[in-house]
Amino acid sequence: MTSSHQITAGFLPLLDSAILVAAKEKGFAAEQDIELRLVRERSWATIRDRLAVSHFDVAHILGPMPIACNLGLTAPAPRMIVPMALGLGGNAVTVSADVWSEMAACGASPDLDAHASGLALRRVIDNRNGERLRFGVVHPYSGHNYELRYWLSASGIDPDKDVEIGVLPPPDMADALTSGLIDGYCAGEPWNTLGVLHNRAHLATVKAAIWKSSPEKVLGVNSRWADGHPEALAALLRALYTASRWCADIRNHEELAKLLAKPAYVDRPLESLLPALTGLLHIGGKETLSIKDFFVPNAKAATFPWKSHALWFYTQMVRWGHIRHTAEHQQIANDTYRPDIYRSALKALDVSMPAASSKVEGALKVETPVGSSGALTLGPDGFFDGGLFDPDDVDSYIASQARR
Repeated sequence: MTSSHQITAGFLPLLDSAILVAAKEKGFAAEQDIELRLVRERSWATIRDRLAVSHFDVAHILGPMPIACNLGLTAPAPRMIVPMALGLGGNAVTVSADVWSEMAACGASPDLDAHASGLALRRVIDNRNGERLRFGVVHPYSGHNYELRYWLSASGIDPDKDVEIGVLPPPDMADALTSGLIDGYCAGEPWNTLGVLHNRAHLATVKAAIWKSSPEKVLGVNSRWADGHPEALAALLRALYTASRWCADIRNHEELAKLLAKPAYVDRPLESLLPALTGLLHIGGKETLSIKDFFVPNAKAATFPWKSHALWFYTQMVRWGHIRHTAEHQQIANDTYRPDIYRSALKALDVSMPAASSKVEGALKVETPVGSSGALTLGPDGFFDGGLFDPDDVDSYIASQARR
């Protein structure tokens, strides 16, 4: 029997493709009368290009990339919308064994505290007398690039002068570290765990420590397809939300890791995938560390496409010279994320959703029940340096960063 909706989705072999994989493999897409075809790609640029030429209808994609496309920063540039996020967190900053040894001698914290590790890295750089460390990120318009730069800058390190930052596909990061091409990288899982297990790497800090409950991958949708297939898109969001609940259940973590380990998906051993799902990560030197909320697929409104997340990404594009700040550019970034479509699609599932579309990022210091029912808990969502981002005052935030 033919499904009502045929949807082709691109993805990269990363742990945070989990919701798409579970939607297909556990039948949540089929329950919504969707024939979901998943196509694995090697680079984010290819994902973008295939969305542009309609080879893909939707894709697992970097949170800032649809904004960059809509701003004309990358070509070919499909017009895109983001009606759903695919989870929170999931990244780490990984360094070579030699760099970690230097950082440890300079006071880096064994618990990967972002403040202590950042100050230690600054001392390491100071001790090198102008020899710049090289870091890899997966794309210029990525959460990885912007969170790495935020961490470095708040630690007194100029990302453009004190270090070099280049772009590498995620699967190449660990080997580039071993070869000495780079000294560290910011990437998603399982590439940090694989670097620790097989390339003598060490975690320096994690995304969950730099900015708690922070955005990462999203569902990027070709807006032409979305305009022509609203029912299919709504059905897909329902399937993905149901999949996110399944992925969040600790009883399903081993099965999820086995699904992701298949050759068609992440194609890496089970033992390299389970740590990020459980939060018990290998950090280096045969040590493990339990990291709360390392990767969050469903709780804390993890799939909600907050406009404040989109606008924070936009401020970083401005901060690092990727785009000039104008009211028009800000509006384009704001309009890329579509919580209205999310709410409309999930209304039938009777799930607790935020009443607002934006929030002050960094304001919640503890887990906080929100809404009249208290059924939804948000936070903590703090930046490690105590910063706050008010999406209603973008101008002031951009000005304050320019002075730092």
